[in-house]
Amino acid sequence: NFEKPQPKISEPDWYYKLTELRGACDKIRRSAFTLEHESRRLRNETGLTTYWGTHRNNTNIANRQTEITRWKIKIELWLKHLQKEIEQMKIEKKECEKTLDFQNLNFAVTNHCSSLRDERVGEDLCYDIASIALKNEQLALEKLKTSLSEICQKAWEQINNLEELQMYIIRDIENKNNTIKIDSELLEMTKDSKNISLKPNPLRIPKVINTYENWLQQCENIMERIENELLRSEKLRGTMFLSRHRTKSDMIALNEKVNFGLRKRIYNTERSKYELEWQKENMLLDMATLEKEINTLGNALDAKLSSKMLNETRCEGILYRDGIELCHDKPTLELHKENYQLNNSVKTMRDKLDQTKAMHNILIGHLKIIEAQLWNKTHALNVDQKCLQYREQLDDPDLAVYKKNIFT
Repeated sequence: NFEKPQPKISEPDWYYKLTELRGACDKIRRSAFTLEHESRRLRNETGLTTYWGTHRNNTNIANRQTEITRWKIKIELWLKHLQKEIEQMKIEKKECEKTLDFQNLNFAVTNHCSSLRDERVGEDLCYDIASIALKNEQLALEKLKTSLSEICQKAWEQINNLEELQMYIIRDIENKNNTIKIDSELLEMTKDSKNISLKPNPLRIPKVINTYENWLQQCENIMERIENELLRSEKLRGTMFLSRHRTKSDMIALNEKVNFGLRKRIYNTERSKYELEWQKENMLLDMATLEKEINTLGNALDAKLSSKMLNETRCEGILYRDGIELCHDKPTLELHKENYQLNNSVKTMRDKLDQTKAMHNILIGHLKIIEAQLWNKTHALNVDQKCLQYREQLDDPDLAVYKKNIFT
């Protein structure tokens, strides 16, 4: 027997094995087909899910970008209004500061005029209508300066608030621009981009993060804050405008009142000066008349002395008569009577001459007083005219410039 000793199966077993193998292959092929079909379906479903998920995310990012852009445009528009309001506030504040400078000029001019008028001497150094007007002007200017300074302080604070809000808005716009830039970069990314990679923890949530509702509320709060600040600023600018023009009007009225007082004082001083000059001229005429009368009285007195010497010589000559011829006859009596009359006349004329000289001296004294008064009046008149001329720089508040050498 030349057959190898190996186990062999029967032909029915062979057919059974073949049938079993065929069934196993069919089962595996069916399983593979089912798995392939399920894999294809899963691949298609996940592909569609991924595609539409990416599409939805792109749409959401684009919508979010559009929303942020819309809010950014609104905020930028309000930012322009805010910047314009800041410029207008600065201009109005500058105008108020110019008005304050004009007030300082008014203070300096008023104090300088008061100092000048204190240089008056004598009876002209009085508390007249111009002094009262200057004092009232100084008190009114102090009140106006206090009020305008408070408004300027409020304007400075408001400008600081507006600039702080401007910086906050600029930062917010920068953040929105950065967000728009990031969203644009995200929209440009695809699954085939080279700058994509797996991240260690992309779903982490930062500690400081806002919700969408909070973000929307903050945007609305920014708009509301800008609107409120603009309304407050416009109201303050209106108050500043009215206060500034009211202050200018009040200062012009005070200036006119003081100028009226100075002009009235100048008029009264000139009238009194003219009256004193008229008195001086009349006194000079009276003095000339008295001097002439003194000379005439002196000549008349000299003539009386000659007549008296003649009379006394005759009386003395009669005394040299001899005998019974030495008697009180009519010539003797008439000579004695004439001597008495001459003595009375000389005494009266001397008294009158002394009175005339005394009156002449009185006129000289009064003339000196009048000349002193005229000097005082002229000095006071020059002082008031200088003050009135010095106050011409206050006539136009818009053109007035504060001078550092104001007291020169």
